[in-house]
Amino acid sequence: MPRINLLPWREELRKQRQTNFAIAAVSAVVLAGLVTLAANVFMQSRIDHQNARNQVLQEEITRLDALIEEIADLERKKERLLARMEIIEELQRRRPDSVHLFDELVQVLPEGVFYEEMEQTDQRLEIQGIAESSTRVSALMRNIESSEYLTKPGLEVVQTVDDEGTRRSQFTVSALQVVVDSETEDVE
Repeated sequence: MPRINLLPWREELRKQRQTNFAIAAVSAVVLAGLVTLAANVFMQSRIDHQNARNQVLQEEITRLDALIEEIADLERKKERLLARMEIIEELQRRRPDSVHLFDELVQVLPEGVFYEEMEQTDQRLEIQGIAESSTRVSALMRNIESSEYLTKPGLEVVQTVDDEGTRRSQFTVSALQVVVDSETEDVE
């Protein structure tokens, strides 16, 4: 005889399937959560690693900026020292010029002419003095023109004054000092 199962097997099968589906769904959610958590932890570790690298780079940049500033400061000091050295060298080269100038002022001074005041601005020399006559002032200017260390004489003022019964000429003469290159000058 055929056997007939009268138990509600379809209902049990349905419950079994629902239980399996719930277990599979929960397992999928848990697995998805674990995968998401693992991905998040991995990405966070990569971000932390990159931030650490960025921090090292930032510290190195700060150190290099300090070195660059120090180098720039040294360059400024070097430029100032070079400028000072150049000024000192120029003064060394021009040191004999004052000796030549005073020597030349004595040599161009004709008899009967007296210097009262001299003023020098850069290369321009202004001489004030008294001469026995205006021809002596002319002789002074000719001597300046033929001088090795003075050039371009210019007469600015000549006045005749009566000095205790003697007529004298007060004058103001300008001239330019010739700068002689001391390196090419022969030393005797």
